[in-house]
Amino acid sequence: MHRLSYERLTENDYAQLNEQLSGKDTLDILKWAYQEFGDDLVYACSFGAEGIVLIDLISKVRKNARIVFLDTNVHFKETYELIARMKEKYPELTIEMKQPELTLAQQAAEYGDELWKREPNSCCNLRKIQPLHAALSGAAAWLSGLRREQSPTRANTQYVNQDDKFKSIKICPLIHWTWEDVWNYIRFYNLPYNPLHDQGYPSIGCEYCTQPVEEGSDSRAGRWAGTGKTECGLHL
Repeated sequence: MHRLSYERLTENDYAQLNEQLSGKDTLDILKWAYQEFGDDLVYACSFGAEGIVLIDLISKVRKNARIVFLDTNVHFKETYELIARMKEKYPELTIEMKQPELTLAQQAAEYGDELWKREPNSCCNLRKIQPLHAALSGAAAWLSGLRREQSPTRANTQYVNQDDKFKSIKICPLIHWTWEDVWNYIRFYNLPYNPLHDQGYPSIGCEYCTQPVEEGSDSRAGRWAGTGKTECGLHL
């Protein structure tokens, strides 16, 4: 059994952990996380710019790390092409395409066509939240590329977080990175990235629920635009 577990950690324990890790950099956080949780640590990656950075850093720490992509079956073709390139670049990493229980046809038959337009929260629950619950089953902790700068809902994210939704410990190594930091890293190491980032898409999700945003706008303004929804529910 791990020294650290969701069931055993108190609010005070999280505060102490984050105090201990406060002076560490991202690579230190990853080394600590894999030392602590080993194969029971899963990275849930959306393959946005932050994801590319984290995958490269993870590859320096844990060659055979497990990475899960929540494949809703309605991502942009550019996203699928990028994942194929990343699998080629990092062949030792385990990159799993986690599928929802329902195909798109089965979802349409049960809930009606284009559920993402009528009830985006329900669609996200079926195609992202439930699959992540399944992917994290048996895992002690999971990694996320959240940054505090991304949005007000993420401004208080810590390195180590109590995740009551998934009954897990959520570790966020990039909380102090800026958007500029992310791109400086990608360019310095000449890493592959989604070409949609060059077309006004700072945050890239499913094709039907993601729009480009004007320069200087909130990076997540193009997600579920006009609905008042800003998160799929994984991080709330």
